[in-house]
Order: sequence, then structure tokens, then C-alpha cells
Amino acid sequence: MRILYLYCHPLPESFHAAIRAEALATLAAAGHEVDLLDLYAEGFDPVLSEEGRRRYHDESRNQQGLEPYIARLRAAEAIVIQFPTWSFGPPAMLKGFFDRMFMPGVGFDISDPAAVKPLLGNIRAITGIVTYGRPFWYALWMGDPPRKIVMRYLWWFTGWKARRRYCALYHMNVATPEQRAGFIARVKAAMAGV
Repeated sequence: MRILYLYCHPLPESFHAAIRAEALATLAAAGHEVDLLDLYAEGFDPVLSEEGRRRYHDESRNQQGLEPYIARLRAAEAIVIQFPTWSFGPPAMLKGFFDRMFMPGVGFDISDPAAVKPLLGNIRAITGIVTYGRPFWYALWMGDPPRKIVMRYLWWFTGWKARRRYCALYHMNVATPEQRAGFIARVKAAMAGV
């Protein structure tokens, strides 16, 4: 399966980097073709500029400068999205990726604004790998936006057809080495089943 591994963390020495290394090794061992899209390492520009917003609905111009990323998104049969939770949401870099990439002609067809249609039916599986600094109950009280982004928002773009998985480590800041190792084991099991 062709997997787009969408990774969003700025520090190469982070726990997220360790998670990513294990996840990628597991996917490779399973024989998947993985395209690692490391937003920070690739220098993705998350800013939807004034000009970008002006041409957002113009499908003849809205993809200018984003063609390589769009091609990678369209080639994917599955997406693995890995990120930390900051301020109860994804990092600004990842939010900017959504703002710029999931546009008319790429993520959805808005030719009939009363009946917008998803366009990413090529994606058959979505897996989220997400960490939180706060405990589960606190994330739940806030509505757990990261979970909704992975399990609802991204799912819509596939026409509600993709299989979904969500691997979350809550209260990471006080997690023991054993809890962190257990989370990596859960991630590896999820990657083995993509």
C-alpha cells in the first residue's frame, strides 16, 4: 500500500522522532511503500497568504506552488498523521497544511456549493498518532479536537469510506518509560495492521 506519512514535530531528538522511527520500520517490514512528508524538515510554508486566499476557489490557479504536495496526497492509499497536541489542537504547521492543501479541486468539489463532494476517495485508511500533555479527562472536557480532526474531519474527505485508527498517548509529560514503551508498542501494532 502507498502510505503518506504526514509528520509534524520540529525536534529531531524528541519522543515523537522515536515513535516515527519505530512506525516507519514497522511499515517497511510489512512491505508498504512509504512517503515521509516531514513538514518541518521539508520547510513547508503553512501560511495561506493574501494571494493564496484570493485564488483559493479558482481551481485553475489555487494549486500553484503546491503541485508536488498535491501529487503526493493524490498518490496515497493511506495516510498516517503524527503530531503533538499543542493548545488542544495540532501544531500551527499542520493546521496550515490543512488550510492550504484541502482546497477546492484537491480535497473537495465545490462546483455546487449546496452539495460539496469529497475528492480523496483514493485514501482507504487513516491512522492518527497523537500525544497530549494533559490527561484524557481534560482533553475530553475540551472536546478532544485532535481526535475529531483525525477521526471525522480527514475521514470526510475520503467520502466516509476510509478505515480509521487513533493511537493517543495522554498525559505524556508524566508518562513513565514503561508507558512510553507501551505506547510505541501500540503504534507498531497499528502500523502492522495498516
